[in-house]
Amino acid sequence: MKLAEVIEMLDQAYPPRLAEGWDSVGLVCGDPAAEVERVLVCVDVTADVVDAALARDAQLVIAHHPLLLRGVDTVAASTPKGALIHRLIRGGCALFTAHTNADRARGGVNDALAATLGLQVTGPVEYLDAQPRLDRWGVMVPPAQADEVLAAMFEAGAGEVGEYSECAWRVDGVGQFRPGASANPAIGATGELTTVVETRVELVAARGRRAEILAALRDAHPYEEPAHDVIELVDGDREWGLGRVGALPEPLPLTAFTEHVANALGAPARAAGDPGALIRTVAVCGGAGDSLLGAVARLGVDAYVTGDLRHHPVDEHLRAGGPALIDAGHWGTEFPWCGAVAELLWPFLEVAVHEPPTDPFTVRAAPAADA
Repeated sequence: MKLAEVIEMLDQAYPPRLAEGWDSVGLVCGDPAAEVERVLVCVDVTADVVDAALARDAQLVIAHHPLLLRGVDTVAASTPKGALIHRLIRGGCALFTAHTNADRARGGVNDALAATLGLQVTGPVEYLDAQPRLDRWGVMVPPAQADEVLAAMFEAGAGEVGEYSECAWRVDGVGQFRPGASANPAIGATGELTTVVETRVELVAARGRRAEILAALRDAHPYEEPAHDVIELVDGDREWGLGRVGALPEPLPLTAFTEHVANALGAPARAAGDPGALIRTVAVCGGAGDSLLGAVARLGVDAYVTGDLRHHPVDEHLRAGGPALIDAGHWGTEFPWCGAVAELLWPFLEVAVHEPPTDPFTVRAAPAADA
């Protein structure tokens, strides 16, 4: 395959638009027109990873963490990261990064982590700001006033779908109603059954705009009581966002669940919380996840698995009654994604996962029993 074709597959799986504004994702070095046969997938681009890629004669390294991120003004071979770039280029090996876009995308870092832990995923921890939860509005209106009512609802924020605005669907039908004795009908008379040709218009809107849209509808509609309905749309196939929430096949005490996390990920894990507390529902976030502690606490889950947790945020979280916390490290919670990338590309390319941990913490020691 051409490198450009591989990039297209990766961009479809992990859309670059999902990345944080500060992030650096995509092709770092390499010729999109070059042929690719062998790929190495890793979390971090280290000297050992470059050695392994060149030893395999790989034409592409796919990494989760950007090698070049903030404040890069040189890739000179005399700098540590520049030296790796030069070695890759000389070896005919491209470098591609999928970072926060892979964190958010379906099938990305967090889905891979949840699957490794055996969770049945039900949703994200935090939705994408760019894709708010949606309502579908249905409104009955006389055909002559349909444009006016739609225009008012559009002005209030309804009818926006991605890069398109003023989106709606309409169909004509026959409605009926019988005004009560104290009603002041615009059409028909009190006490009499009235039938009238009406247009039903349907359009979507962000759930947070309900009040403004309802006010605009009432102001523009000719009826005293506009007939309308609002249906909350399920999240369906939307790109969800950060973290995942799921359930275990059967509950486990925190102690046993922590052991399960360590065994499943092949990485050390530590927990904070009541050792005997039963864990049924679990939130996960690969990498450094303490920014989601507040969101996780509001979800009401029993435990949260992530990495890089700090003493004081954990202490404050538990004091506030938050769920148990399991820290399985940054590398440990992100490494399962490498297997997901390999599975994506295996039908087309020869793919290997760099399995030796690239966690910078390489030595661990426990205190002696009599310490």
